[in-house]
Amino acid sequence: GGTFSMGATSEQGSDAYNHEKPVHSVTLSDYYIGETEVTQELWRAVMGSNPSWFKGNNQRPVESVSWDDCQKFIKKLNRWTGKEFRLPTEAEWEYAARGGKYSRGYKYSGSNNADEVAWCARNSGGKTHPVKTKKANELGLYDMSGNVCEWCNDWCEDYQSNSQTNPTGPSKGEYRVLRGGSWDYR
Repeated sequence: GGTFSMGATSEQGSDAYNHEKPVHSVTLSDYYIGETEVTQELWRAVMGSNPSWFKGNNQRPVESVSWDDCQKFIKKLNRWTGKEFRLPTEAEWEYAARGGKYSRGYKYSGSNNADEVAWCARNSGGKTHPVKTKKANELGLYDMSGNVCEWCNDWCEDYQSNSQTNPTGPSKGEYRVLRGGSWDYR
């Protein structure tokens, strides 16, 4: 955990979207987050099937799953392990992507050069790739800026300028938060 500036900070430059404003201070309690996206291998082990479009390597991230699919996966994973996994909040996801308290202020998660840390439209060959094949960020997390977009627990809402502690987003909404880059994004 720690305190950080969430939203379209200066290192994002002209790549920031209006919905990422205003920048606001967020304080988070300690939490854990997976070092990679859920792989097709793990999804198949828990769910017994693989819904992914891009198959052929079980270390690719699972894709073609809805937020509701993820909830079913998490519920089953929790039963099997006796643990309490969940999707990260949007704030937790962003803090982790920025490198947490070890952040060096990079534009992307772990570098100012997207090609070092992200599978995206210009380098992916039109497909996903096995996890951990690009450089990790300051926390040892992979693919936060590319490969597949990642679901968060929150409903989408406009950012507020006030400081927040452990924000969880609104209790209802129209769309769930999806963060990070993808194999087909610029």
